[in-house]
Amino acid sequence: MSMEPIRPPFVDADGVAHYRNITVSRVQGFRPLHADLRVPPGEGRKPLIAFLHGGAFWAGSRVDLPEMLGALESPGFYERLLARGYAVADLDYRLSSEAVFPAPLEDVESALRRLHAGADELGLDAGRFAVWGESAGATLGALAALDQDFDVPIRAVVDWYGPADFVEGITRVDVPGDPIYALLDGGVPGLWERARAASPTRQVHADAPPFLLMHGVADDSVPYSESENLAAALRAVGVRADLVPVEGAAHVLEGASDIGALVTQVLDFLDDVLHTSGRL
Repeated sequence: MSMEPIRPPFVDADGVAHYRNITVSRVQGFRPLHADLRVPPGEGRKPLIAFLHGGAFWAGSRVDLPEMLGALESPGFYERLLARGYAVADLDYRLSSEAVFPAPLEDVESALRRLHAGADELGLDAGRFAVWGESAGATLGALAALDQDFDVPIRAVVDWYGPADFVEGITRVDVPGDPIYALLDGGVPGLWERARAASPTRQVHADAPPFLLMHGVADDSVPYSESENLAAALRAVGVRADLVPVEGAAHVLEGASDIGALVTQVLDFLDDVLHTSGRL
């Protein structure tokens, strides 16, 4: 299928190029899916952070940052990433009321594939793509990076409090009305096979890229053990997995004392893994 053209960007007063509503996927019978991309000024192609929203797989949008990131000021969330030389893409994917797993993973991979194919036009470094997901988005980002059949190389993963094991970790998978039951189409035979396929901990392999996992120790929605176990599985096969427990924080890092410091830690990790020079 031919790719739709990308409209010229709006360039703001700081020289940041804003590509809005890039069509990344059209599946017959569903809404078109889009990405928004910010590319900082300066010479050379920019490494990409693809940001994936959460929402229990049945809510959320690429235009809505989690509250703690949206509340960052002077500089804001995007400004911090751009100032370090990263392009940032916000990606859409179908929610569970629209299409069940593996549809949202396919959507994430389609979006990354479109950005990778357009890297020259967009000023992106096709060899330095990273994914950063929160909650449900972290699961999808991890799965894309662990997919050995995916044709876009993902060089780093930032996983913020993502569910990682739907077979033994996250309970209520087989309970009607639960968001994971909805994601996995729990009323249809083969639930546990789909649960395994949707679990990053069950997809780990030695060729996986480095992971940074940050998780609130007091999270009672997605237990901290989800990130502990994923980090342990990655380390067991020789993959770098940096685990950062956020003391006193619940889900979506509510109660964390310094979100800005955590964002800086993410960027330091990405600088290290992607071998960037850091700040512009």
